[in-house]
Amino acid sequence: MKHEEATVNVEQRGKLYEGKAKIVYATSDRNLVVQYFKDDATAFNALKKGTIVGKGVVNNRMSATLFRRLAKAGVPTHYVGTLSDREMLCRRLDIIKIETIVRNVVAGSLAKRTGLEEGTPITQPIVELYLKSDALGDPMINEDHVRMLRLATPAELAWMKRTALRINAVLRPHMLKRDLILVDFKLEFGRGAGRKLYLGDEISPDTCRLWDRATREKLDKDRFRRDLGGVEDAYQEVYRRLVGEPTDA
Repeated sequence: MKHEEATVNVEQRGKLYEGKAKIVYATSDRNLVVQYFKDDATAFNALKKGTIVGKGVVNNRMSATLFRRLAKAGVPTHYVGTLSDREMLCRRLDIIKIETIVRNVVAGSLAKRTGLEEGTPITQPIVELYLKSDALGDPMINEDHVRMLRLATPAELAWMKRTALRINAVLRPHMLKRDLILVDFKLEFGRGAGRKLYLGDEISPDTCRLWDRATREKLDKDRFRRDLGGVEDAYQEVYRRLVGEPTDA
């Protein structure tokens, strides 16, 4: 499968922001940025740090593939094009400080909070909201907190929750056909030009819990979080199933 490179003529400029997994650069077009994917890995709000070799390539290329699929399904995303193995051209967004989590299967913090056994199917997907704040440990919040903190308008929040479920309805069967169970995943949304809302960030083994359909083997960042080993192999396996080409990482 050959990737189409972005043909937009822009010049990369200074660094705007560096996070745990990505660096964002300005461009000569004020409405576009370059998102560079790193191999750095963190967990537990950066208390655990490491490197997953080739992760940046996997996450960039996999995100591009899934963003294109979502765009075809009518979901507006920040993705404009692929510049290189680690660089993505994106719409510049004002990211809303809410992490939106969609859960299809009980795992992670949901198991701890409810006492349900990890792996328990959820009949109707759950949408959870978390305050995007490393300093506070990304605490779980509700719609009243969103209003109190003025993070988003009621109409924006309703759109985000509705769009999150729509994304789940596209990605869940797509991944299941490739023998991957989409256990849960994190989404970030932002305001672009004219305050239009877009899906931002990435969709990758960093932001999704993915299990093998037959064995329930974890094929995501939980292998890093829980010291399970085989992290790079798991990322490459997910990439192979969803993108279908070697990363040469």
